[in-house]
Amino acid sequence: MPLDPHFLTTEQVADRLGVKPATVYAYVSRGMLPSRRNAEGKGSLFEKPDVDAFVASRRRPTTPGIQTGITLIKDGSLFYRGRDACVLARTASYEAVATLLWTGDLEHADLVPNPDLQNLAAQVIQPLPAVARTTDRLRVIVAAAAAADPLRFDTTPAAVVATGRTMLATMVAVLRRARTLEEVHGTPFVRLRDDQAARPEKGLAGMLWHRLSPDDADYDLLNAALILLADHDLAASTLAARVAASTRAHPYAVVSAGLAALDGPLHGAASGLAYAMLADAINTDDPVGTITSRQRSGGAVPGFGHPLYPDGDPRATTLMEMIGEGPVKETAERMIDAMRTRAGVHPNIDFTLAVLALTHGMPADAGETIFAVGRTAGWLAHALEEYEDRPSRFRPSGVYSGRSPSI
Repeated sequence: MPLDPHFLTTEQVADRLGVKPATVYAYVSRGMLPSRRNAEGKGSLFEKPDVDAFVASRRRPTTPGIQTGITLIKDGSLFYRGRDACVLARTASYEAVATLLWTGDLEHADLVPNPDLQNLAAQVIQPLPAVARTTDRLRVIVAAAAAADPLRFDTTPAAVVATGRTMLATMVAVLRRARTLEEVHGTPFVRLRDDQAARPEKGLAGMLWHRLSPDDADYDLLNAALILLADHDLAASTLAARVAASTRAHPYAVVSAGLAALDGPLHGAASGLAYAMLADAINTDDPVGTITSRQRSGGAVPGFGHPLYPDGDPRATTLMEMIGEGPVKETAERMIDAMRTRAGVHPNIDFTLAVLALTHGMPADAGETIFAVGRTAGWLAHALEEYEDRPSRFRPSGVYSGRSPSI
């Protein structure tokens, strides 16, 4: 039976977009391009209007010619000021990478909270309900710290760096410590090996670890995650941060803008969806069935595919290699094999954050929290660039499509 001319096959879509079929599947898995099963055989079909709209969206400019010297994504790799981010994740501290993003120098500087700001922020978040997510608390902490800082409008480079270091430390220090193992409810928890003894807190990763996990600490793992998430070029939250900085908003407001854009399920909160899926796969011991149920319902498989990394997200690969062996990782690898074999789609950083969180008994919003804290360094780095550019330069004009004015 000839194919309906209103539909395109995966191969036809790939040819039109100039990409591999695996990249088309990545777009589908991210919810960027709708598809339906081909009743006449294997594969998927795509409605031509949907493909036309997707092509138009890819051609539409999204930024007004922003030039940046911070992050480069090229040939499947991620670089911070010319340095491979995956190498930095294994060899540097998050504090040093933050300095690199802000100043160009890979130099470690301790992040120390301001006691006055910390005490105020702790009082402000205390009335929040128990159901409030950690990122909800981070937004309140940043707003409270801003209100108490009389020098917040100083946007000179030295002042922004100093504010950034204090802000990051205060954001994490105010968060309450993780519940004990006995208090963790409904989390597939895996105890680490007996030879992994607890260590004292070490840097920002150490401080954050004890606010996310009741487990013995693996600071190097969380430090790597923070580094891998520190920046990712002009992602939605980073563009929001730059727009705020272009109006000469202070650094706290810049971070608040980034946190607001990060809140969506298609950005920073995406790891929570992957967490729920992976938890289901662990509980049912049916990784492939869990994937199938997502596909059958017509939804995307969370945590898989990335338009910038059709051959695999290097951040996910690096972090996955650092996560210790155990039942969670074993289940995750079975899901990865299934998606890679059948659809040619690879895991992204959201999926690996879910693996990290479930392995170490962290709550469902842990990945989002790690994302928010890690990306704060990048938002401030872009703010520093924007403060040096022409102010208020983001003023695009909309294409009016409403009712014509009455005459």
